[in-house]
Amino acid sequence: MSHTKRAWKLQEFVAHSANVNCLALGQKSGRVLVTGGEDRKVNLWAVGKPNCIMSLTGHTTPVESVRFGPDEEMVMAGSMSGALKIWDLEQAKIIRTLTGHKSSIRSLDFHPYGDYAASGSLDFNIKLWDIRRKGCIYNYKGHTDCVNCLRFSPDGKLIASGGADGLVKIWDLTAGKVLTTLNLHCGPVNVVEFHPKELLLGTGSSDKTIKFWDLETFSMVSSTDGNSTPIRSMAFHPDGLCLFSGGKDLLKVYGWEPSECHDSIPISWGDVADITLTQNQLIGASFSQTNVSCYVVDVQRVHPFGGVPNQEGQQQLNSSHNRKSFITERPPTQSSRQASVPKEEAEEPTHDNEDEKETSTADIKNPEDYREIFQPKSRISRSPTRRVEPFPAPPEDGKKESESSKPVPKAVSKQTRQIKSPREPPENSAISAQDFLPKSEQPGNKKSTFVTDESVLQTIQNGHDAMSAVMSSRSKNLQIVRAMWTSGNTKTALDSAISMRDPSVIVDLLNVLNLKTGLWNLDLCSSLLPQVKDLLNSKYESHSEAACNALKIILRNFGPVIKSNITSAPSIGVDLSREERIQKCNACYNFLSEIRITLEKKQSVSGKLGNLYKEVQILMSTMD
Repeated sequence: MSHTKRAWKLQEFVAHSANVNCLALGQKSGRVLVTGGEDRKVNLWAVGKPNCIMSLTGHTTPVESVRFGPDEEMVMAGSMSGALKIWDLEQAKIIRTLTGHKSSIRSLDFHPYGDYAASGSLDFNIKLWDIRRKGCIYNYKGHTDCVNCLRFSPDGKLIASGGADGLVKIWDLTAGKVLTTLNLHCGPVNVVEFHPKELLLGTGSSDKTIKFWDLETFSMVSSTDGNSTPIRSMAFHPDGLCLFSGGKDLLKVYGWEPSECHDSIPISWGDVADITLTQNQLIGASFSQTNVSCYVVDVQRVHPFGGVPNQEGQQQLNSSHNRKSFITERPPTQSSRQASVPKEEAEEPTHDNEDEKETSTADIKNPEDYREIFQPKSRISRSPTRRVEPFPAPPEDGKKESESSKPVPKAVSKQTRQIKSPREPPENSAISAQDFLPKSEQPGNKKSTFVTDESVLQTIQNGHDAMSAVMSSRSKNLQIVRAMWTSGNTKTALDSAISMRDPSVIVDLLNVLNLKTGLWNLDLCSSLLPQVKDLLNSKYESHSEAACNALKIILRNFGPVIKSNITSAPSIGVDLSREERIQKCNACYNFLSEIRITLEKKQSVSGKLGNLYKEVQILMSTMD
């Protein structure tokens, strides 16, 4: 049977009882998955199977980041409170609880030799941990915003980090300092990946570009054209032949010398959280609310590996550019391993709490899969090793499915499981449009009757007319604001938008200003802060999110200015511009103080919005 699909959905399942915050695939096998959620649990899964293998508990706040060890024998998870926990999967027990970060841990990686780990946080710091000695041995400072991603180099001598500040930093572990800062991205950096062999780094950003950097000269080799979606995940081909990039509903394949997009594959995976390559297949995983979805791409049907061979392109793909390679042989002795990390800082050591060990548990849900995946060494050595087969592709449309290529069953949560009524029609019966129409009871008649088509259409028409009137009014308001804006009267356009008393217009305006941060000034801050305060109390999450993003820009760019002006000594003589500036700063400070009280009442909010509230609260501390 011939298969036509290059990419397909493998499975979807309910992963947690609350929203999923993060996930990671096992990069070695591509067959294991770890998820972290608002329910404070870390759950382990076999890709392609719908049932949880093991659930790890112990975190007291939502889990924000997860990562497998290089051999998939350990897993670590960082929480919103800044705590880091590491579990031994073979022994099914926690081995370390590490504390030191002052805020949420957003990025994690294991050292390629497994004895060390690194974490990046919302407190702008990167910490290097010695797993054996239970402590932080170095704290790297330099980012001015959340550390979104970090990776150890294949030889374990460097760390690359990317932040919400748009910066990429390369850190020397031995010297304990930053080697260089790469600042050519125009948006937050979401992912960094080292080439598996060459001294080359790839960085992906919300500015929709991937940039490739030479790690000898720290110069940019090339950049993609930005004709994509914000970059969420990346993976180099195991042989380093190309780079796979995952964005919203899109997979792209890139070369870098010269810069070239080899292929583009639309996939409905949303904002893909992680990708990996195994068995000539790319596995991608994404999450939405409580669900996790896994997707498969047949790499052999993706250019430059599939289709009609292009000899010239193939030479470009495999050609050498005389770039040096990483030396990835593991050092033979413990002392030589220690030589690759900096000397310990004078920092308070972190020790495991015995009480926490008791509360941190590993609940094995599926013993058979657990033994097969995480305890292979315990099996009799003469037992044949089970070969990992590629996931079968779905059959051509219109052809009967073979038994081997049936899709993985979808797990159903307990809450959504329902008992089918005997009166319900079988699943393959025709569905009548009347099933979806409202029913009404006639007086004196026990039988239910359906309303007429005309009344249903009239109800729909009334709702449509009301919504159409609202949207028409909003469109006219936006056109007025746009006309003033394009004529150069930004402040007038803003005052006009405020006078319209339409929160949606303010949100649209804020979204533009949040993208173009150079347009902000003290005038705009003093005018918009009252509106921002109102939006924080909106019932619409998108309104509150726009308000939080605006507050982050105001606090980062104008917080120091506001603070210095309200605390400065009075001037001698008359300085009208200074007096005006101080007046605006005082107004901003008063509004920010009110907003701070509002945010303190929202500390119990969970999910993405809750994280935004906490980020703004941290930035508010600069005003103290």
